[in-house]
Amino acid sequence: MRRMFTFLFVLLYAAPAFSQFSDSTHYYIKYASTGAINKTDDGNSYLLNNAMAFKVSRKKISLNADASYLYGQSNGDVSNNDFTGSMNFSLYPHGRNFYYWGLTGYDKSYSLKINNRFQGGAGAAWNVISKPNATLNVSDGILFESSDLLLHDTIPDVYHTFRNSLRIYYKWTVKNIIVLEGAHFLQQSLQYSDDYIIKSTNALSVKLRSWLAITAVLNYNRITRTDRENLFINYGLTIEKYF
Repeated sequence: MRRMFTFLFVLLYAAPAFSQFSDSTHYYIKYASTGAINKTDDGNSYLLNNAMAFKVSRKKISLNADASYLYGQSNGDVSNNDFTGSMNFSLYPHGRNFYYWGLTGYDKSYSLKINNRFQGGAGAAWNVISKPNATLNVSDGILFESSDLLLHDTIPDVYHTFRNSLRIYYKWTVKNIIVLEGAHFLQQSLQYSDDYIIKSTNALSVKLRSWLAITAVLNYNRITRTDRENLFINYGLTIEKYF
């Protein structure tokens, strides 16, 4: 496990998170540690989520990398042991309002019954709103997916498919103190109508300093092929830096 986090740390310094940059700002790094603890007379549970993101931005291109690890237990039994990592790039041939992107990602999830899943593809995106205090971005593209899943918790399922990946991203900042941010994905298989993935993240942050914030995060994930879903709410600290 230590080797994995060392590798991720190096990876994040080699290449993203969507954010706005001034003309002189070319790097952005973000780390968030959130969790939840519940203790009662009948039992206890906890959930811990660590996430990092790093971005390098130039006039015509930006490179991004992010990774997160979620672990949880309930009454001594593992409830979550989930890892997600991705790298992507954006090309801006005609300004920042419309651009092209490419993505490669890997994840595994105990709660969603994903042993291994790889996704890679490309598409286009449009900044519907791009202001210092408000961002709305819509993107769409085609992904190739190779997955190793468990159906009905025990049946191995190794398969490949192409997906249409639709994403809506927003960020709203109030007086540089309150930040509401979210990303929502719908990834529909082009081969199977009943095979789709929903991923939704919403985060509310209150800045204590320009680089430090208290954050509450709501995550929802659903995979119809495994008929699994999870929903969790975490709270903790976020550290971010532009340089």
